[in-house]
Amino acid sequence: MREEPLVSLKDVTCKAGESVLLENLDLIAAAGECVLLCGASGSGKTTVTKCVNGLIPAFELGITRSGSVSVASCEPAACEMYELSAVTGSVFQNPKSQFYYSTSNDELAFGLERAGVDAEVIERRVSRTISELGVGRLLGRSVQKMSGGEKQSLAFASVAVFDPAVYVLDEPTANLDDAGVAALRSHIAHVLTQGSTVLVAEHRIAFLEGLVTRALVLEGGRVARMLSGEDLASLEKSQRARLGLRATRESDIPALQVGEAVSHGARCLDSGLSVRGFAVARKGRLLFDPISIDAPRGTVTGIVGANGVGKSTLLRALSGLASPSLGTVHLDGEPLPTRRRRKRCALVMQDVNHQLFGDSVQSECELSCASMERGLRASRIEEVLGRLDLIDAVERHPLSLSGGQKQRLAVACADLSHRDIILLDEPTSGLDLGHMAELARLLRELALRGRVIMVATHDREFLSICCDQVFRLAPSAEGRG
Repeated sequence: MREEPLVSLKDVTCKAGESVLLENLDLIAAAGECVLLCGASGSGKTTVTKCVNGLIPAFELGITRSGSVSVASCEPAACEMYELSAVTGSVFQNPKSQFYYSTSNDELAFGLERAGVDAEVIERRVSRTISELGVGRLLGRSVQKMSGGEKQSLAFASVAVFDPAVYVLDEPTANLDDAGVAALRSHIAHVLTQGSTVLVAEHRIAFLEGLVTRALVLEGGRVARMLSGEDLASLEKSQRARLGLRATRESDIPALQVGEAVSHGARCLDSGLSVRGFAVARKGRLLFDPISIDAPRGTVTGIVGANGVGKSTLLRALSGLASPSLGTVHLDGEPLPTRRRRKRCALVMQDVNHQLFGDSVQSECELSCASMERGLRASRIEEVLGRLDLIDAVERHPLSLSGGQKQRLAVACADLSHRDIILLDEPTSGLDLGHMAELARLLRELALRGRVIMVATHDREFLSICCDQVFRLAPSAEGRG
């Protein structure tokens, strides 16, 4: 007798008002399968995950859903959330959004405690999960002091202690370094061997090579194509481009030439940004080794390094939002102290929600170019939004946009600000192949116009098509101690 699938969606349609998010979608996933949801931003991947984990219809009240959904014999629209949460576990793009406690041990036990499980059983299940996933380093830690990769591992482990039948992962690698991605792959491989079903919505898909059993390429809320894991991995570059997919194999991602940011002499550039002996301290300890780099106008400079090494802090300090403990910054050979850097730098933050203030996309852009003559302002905004595929969202509230759209809006505002230096922190989070390539083209264009562009990211695909030079940020001996 054929075993019933753990996940089944039949003729599912989701609408937000008149907008169709999913249309007559079918999906079946059996025990031990890893099903990949891929395709362009806005194609419906996250909507599918929300139908499976019950966020639709329980928490997305503006979305209507028709058709049938079954998850381990539960119907998310009909069962109680505690019943569904016993068989499904979700890991989101930003693990901070699902933490409730400040310590890792409390976080690991939280779900089971809420379910009324006995303390002795909780202790055994947490211990078993930590051992099976190989994440003993997470125990007894402050969540706030963990790196991004460690937080994602903690989020996965917190779900795994429930031993759910179905795991739902939405952009889980968005802000992870290579070590964090490798750890996530290991976690997924382990739960698949235990018979769980894994549903992953992702743009960065090469790390899943060898794990994916089927891939659904979504387009406009429909399944445009279904591929086996083998067929997905064997796609040629031209075929991937037609489907809007990033690299499907690790071997398709070019190797980077990465330099150490310590070798430049005392002389500063006549045209561009020169950073000498620059470092930031926290509680009396340097976060990273002092760096010395030159970023000429007309080029794009990449900064790489492990989660938690201080890339975001470096960009904040260079922009004048955090004070350096050591070093100097020069622009075009002239000293650029902290106060002046705030007026000459535009920073696109990793969490762009912190820098969107307008009540519409249009007003957000106008805030960035308020000093521009009104007639020029309107045409320039239209040009930039058109290039970044945001022109149709011009009247929408910035916080109603998808993660990828918010990211592109922040980049648009940085462009419109006409500041000499543009610093970007993980700018490709939530971006599909097309929008990643468009962002790379925009940054290249801004560099050719004479801007200084510096990007901190883990995204090797993006670095390979965008950057002229890449430097590695290393943890300081003090930080390592």
